[in-house]
Amino acid sequence: MDWVTGLVPGGKETFNSFLVMVDRYSKSVSDRDTKFTSEFWTNFYDMLGTKLAFYTAYNPQTDGLDERMIQTMEDIIRRFCAYGMEYKDPAGYTQDWVTLLPAVQLAYNTSQSPTTGGSPSLVEKGWNPLLPVDHLKKNLLNIHHTAKDFHYMWKRACDTAAKCLAEAKEYKKQRKNALGVRLTEEFSRKQPVFPVSLVKPYLHTGEDRFPSKNQTYILQDIVEVEDSPGPVKRIIEARKIKLNGKDQRQYLVRFKNQTAHKDKWSAEAPIKDSHLHLRRFRDCRRAEQSH
Repeated sequence: MDWVTGLVPGGKETFNSFLVMVDRYSKSVSDRDTKFTSEFWTNFYDMLGTKLAFYTAYNPQTDGLDERMIQTMEDIIRRFCAYGMEYKDPAGYTQDWVTLLPAVQLAYNTSQSPTTGGSPSLVEKGWNPLLPVDHLKKNLLNIHHTAKDFHYMWKRACDTAAKCLAEAKEYKKQRKNALGVRLTEEFSRKQPVFPVSLVKPYLHTGEDRFPSKNQTYILQDIVEVEDSPGPVKRIIEARKIKLNGKDQRQYLVRFKNQTAHKDKWSAEAPIKDSHLHLRRFRDCRRAEQSH
């Protein structure tokens, strides 16, 4: 067991840490944190009949499973406890990372482990709780055959993409059964020599087979403010999109004396007094993040 601390305060009680426990058996393995070495904790576990075992932090010989689980949990929780970030459910209610912990716990405990071949819940209790995917499996016979074909094609494409990680534009033969390649971007720090069995020729897909591959589509909901239903009241949202092959920033504009369904996305140039509206929009964003 170990504590994950230093999180952004969340919940009504402003929690900033949570406890990770792995394998609840008769022995408790933890680091020498003051919470675990305190007199209260020691006497409490003596009453439970559980033996305490301590180790040095980040010692892979004793706590590999514990530390690996903590890294996974931190990676999940980090997405919900960023500064100024809030999560809203479909009903519009604001939640934070504390209220999402039960869902994170369920997702982790029902995920299959490559080491044991089963989920933590299955290993400990002998069964998995009922999940939404279980309801979908009951209706597999009623699914249209095109969905089944798409699932097969998508799975095969994902498996192939996972095996073929990078494209090498230059290579030279190192040995009889090995090739040296020049890796780029995120693969540049990896070993550039591979067995010939792992290297495949790149087959270029001709444009005649997929004529619409490079076709540019213009989003229909992006309009000019000149065609708007009235003067601009304020900017309520911003986004970056790719329009005609170029990155462009768009703003969601609210018009005076109009309801939300009349909001329109527009570039900065057509907005009258755009510098004033953008200044108010950014000030509101900073104020929201400071709370």
